[in-house]
Amino acid sequence: MGTRLTYGDVLRAELGSPTEVRSLSSSPRSQVWRVELPGTAGGGPHAAVVKHLVDGPGADGRYAREVAALRIAARSQVPLVPRLLAVDPEQRVLVLDHLDHRDPAPDWIVPYAEALARLHATAGPRDAGLLPRWKGPGEADVTSFLALAAALGAVVPPGVAEELEALVERLDEEPGHALLHGDPCPGNDLHTVEGVRFVDFEQACLGSGLMELAYLRIGFPTCWCVTSAAGPLLARAERAYRTAWHTATGSELQEGRLVDACVGWLIRGDALVQRAHREGTDHLARIPHKDWTWGTATARQRLVHRLGVVGGLVADDPLLGGLRGLTSGMRDRMLARWPALSPVPTKRP
Repeated sequence: MGTRLTYGDVLRAELGSPTEVRSLSSSPRSQVWRVELPGTAGGGPHAAVVKHLVDGPGADGRYAREVAALRIAARSQVPLVPRLLAVDPEQRVLVLDHLDHRDPAPDWIVPYAEALARLHATAGPRDAGLLPRWKGPGEADVTSFLALAAALGAVVPPGVAEELEALVERLDEEPGHALLHGDPCPGNDLHTVEGVRFVDFEQACLGSGLMELAYLRIGFPTCWCVTSAAGPLLARAERAYRTAWHTATGSELQEGRLVDACVGWLIRGDALVQRAHREGTDHLARIPHKDWTWGTATARQRLVHRLGVVGGLVADDPLLGGLRGLTSGMRDRMLARWPALSPVPTKRP
């Protein structure tokens, strides 16, 4: 049974009374409906989406992030998000254009990456303070990751702890004012006939676009849906991102250290569980004793994939050279202990 529509007098006065109300699936943090709104200027009814962020810890902040991000993203000459029709801050409700999603093409990450770059480029230094800064891993993540290595029986080369501590500092100081989606997962991208549009900006923040460009390599770390793109397809997607960034900004992408972003996602135990279970639990410490499924892959599958990606990236890296032996050792021991582990999916469900 669907939930009752949250749609008060503020929205009725601005948009009229909705009809054809239908509840849509959503996370536990929100309620979402598809509605028909009265037409204007002689037009017919207009399909829209009503989203209500329910009471709960951080609800006001998540609502403010979503509204701010949608307004920033609306600056793009190429539409990247649904049009924001109206808001009711008192009830934490926003109304958006309804967009028809179609099945993505097999090479969907290419237009996805292009749209992601355009999204990132919509924000700049003038937006400082409108959204929180992106927050990377901390010292506790380094400690947990090295403890997992020891529990697996992998040899930690000298200097690796210092390499990871320096990594945490670099990520904390990473420059950039890009509009980061915060959770740019398959499912939060709508593939329409006009192009890719992003939705659900409750975790939006500002930072370096490399933190989300890394999703393509590391396997969508905050997402239920993990995919691993083949090398040629990945290369196409990353080229599309760089080209779109140049088109939108007129400048070359400051490459920074994509490897740092990938390692940052590797050592974060919270990137092995869905959002409701993050913060307060050392999930890496659970790996030797228990595996669990989240979406399209298990925690151990996710970790093995990330270890392989990082191992390849740091092979000749001057700042993370010691990490290659560690990631290879951890991955080998995981596959030896759990030989039934299969690779993460290569196709989007």
